Parts: sequence; structure tokens; C-alpha cells
Amino acid sequence: MNVRRRRISGIAVTAATALGLGTLSACSSDSSAAGNTDKFDVVASFYPMEYLAEQIGGDHVNVTTLTEPGQEPHDLELSAKQTARMGEADAVLYLKSLQPAVDEAIAQSDVKTKIDAATLTKLEDHGDVEHDHGGEEHADEHAEEEHSEGGEHALDPHVWLDPGKYAEIAQGVAKAFEKADPDHAADYRKNAEALAKKLGDLDTAYKDGLKNTATKVFFTNHAAFGYLAERYGLTQEAINGLDPESEPSPARIKELQQEAKADGVTTVFYETLVSDKTAKTLAKDAGLKTDVLDPLEGITDKSKGEDYVGVMQSNLKALETALGAK
Repeated sequence: MNVRRRRISGIAVTAATALGLGTLSACSSDSSAAGNTDKFDVVASFYPMEYLAEQIGGDHVNVTTLTEPGQEPHDLELSAKQTARMGEADAVLYLKSLQPAVDEAIAQSDVKTKIDAATLTKLEDHGDVEHDHGGEEHADEHAEEEHSEGGEHALDPHVWLDPGKYAEIAQGVAKAFEKADPDHAADYRKNAEALAKKLGDLDTAYKDGLKNTATKVFFTNHAAFGYLAERYGLTQEAINGLDPESEPSPARIKELQQEAKADGVTTVFYETLVSDKTAKTLAKDAGLKTDVLDPLEGITDKSKGEDYVGVMQSNLKALETALGAK
């Protein structure tokens, strides 16, 4: 599999820069807040967790989310109201290490069912990345960033962008729901099977759509698509490893220009929820196109799809076009 793990070190923090932004569809009023309904009340930390809870729980759950649209999850500070709601919930579903405030609140919470998605699939260590972009100065700077954000060997949390790993998490969530709310276990199993089929179909579509392409290399604003690239035999090259809104160095721009020519890269991808300035700078200088590849931090009116599957299908079309699918 043609996968180069370059400039992806410290990726857990990368997720933190662009994660979250989950919708608040289930907590628009106090009456639907966690703990105030007759349903199985679930607090989700951000959109990918919210989607799983809603899909698996169906009519039996009331889901609230902690991360508002536009919020960076690693900077999330929980209000007293949010903390109280969490304490009243029947279950909390989160991805440990992404949001320190959430982790701390959960550790101190009396919530009986605490579901950590990071324990339901295998996360990969992208810490052994080559520090060859920008020379010694960049390597030192990057190492410093890694150290300040929790260690050199951070695990990549972007598991939901791999339908296979996301399906594994879904299976674990379903089992946790069944155990915590046994009266509706049969429905949770049924809903989980339906979701597994959706994710399986999505995985097949990606495998078929990206099997035969003119190039396997794609450029992104930041390194959010490591799992997706590995699953489908692609190579992700990130302009910025940690900060999606920082300015790339002239040396990095030049390097990517050369690589674009060598690898037949046509497109620089950016995200709907962060600035497209960096991507457009590179695209203009290198004579490349730009397009959106959505890391699914959340669903907004800018999303090219109404939910996880819809946006992932849109991402597939964008990749097929950019990579020259045959």
C-alpha cells in the first residue's frame, strides 16, 4: 500500500484544531436536555459520536452534544449547565484525549455508562513521522509543538474517516447501549446492523471508486485523512501538520509544487470550516485546482451532505475527480 506518513506527527492535536463543531439538534431546549426525558439520555462529545448515538439509539434515545458548531473541541470549556446535564445523563459517548475539559468532567462524573470510542477500535501511532519538511529548523519546531501538546507519539484520533474503524466503534457503542438499557437491546442490535450495512456499502464504494486512479497522492490543508488514505491505498500530503490555518513556509510550498508535478497531483483540498487561504495560496503558485474534503467535524449549512454518509459520499466524488478515477 502506497502510504507515506509524512508531516502527520502530533495528529491528535490536528484533530483538536478542526474537530468538534457538532450539531446541537437534540438540545435546542431544556425540555430535551440530558436527564430530563423518559428516554435513554446520551451526551455525545462531538458530531461523529452524536451520529453514532442517534443511529444506534433511534427513537429510544435523547442525544445532546457538548461541542457547538464552530467550536474547536480542544479549547472547549464546559459550562456549569453542561456539566450538570452530563451528570444527569444515562450515558456519555466521547473520544478520550481530544477534549481535556470533557475528559476531566467525565472522570469526575457519576454517569454510570461511560463509552470511550478510542477503546473500541485500534488507534494508530503516527508519531514516527519523517521530519524532512523544512529541514532541521522545522523538525525542531515540530518537535516542540508535539511536546507542548502531549508527547511525540500521539495517536491519530480521526478514526471516523475510515468507515471500517467507524463500524467497529459503532458495534462497541451498540453493545454498551444494550447493556445499559436492556429493555431496548433488540432494537439497538437491529439499528446497529442497519448502520453496519450503511458503513459497509460506503466502504465498498470507496474501494471501487479509488481502486484505479491516475494518481494516489492528494494534498490537504492539514493531516486529517491518515486512516482514510491507509485504508484505500492513497497518500496524504498535508500542507500544515498541526494548524490548518497557519501559513506554510516558502520551502514547503516549493517542495509541494515539485511533488505535485512528480505525482500528478491536480487538487489541493481545504475544509468548509477553516480558512481556505493556505490551500488557495499553494494552488495558485503551483497551478492546481482547489476543492473541499470534509473531515466531518460537524454538519453545518456549508456541508455537502446532510449527515455522515452524505458527506463521505461527497468526499468520495471529490477524491475520484482529483485523483483521476478511471
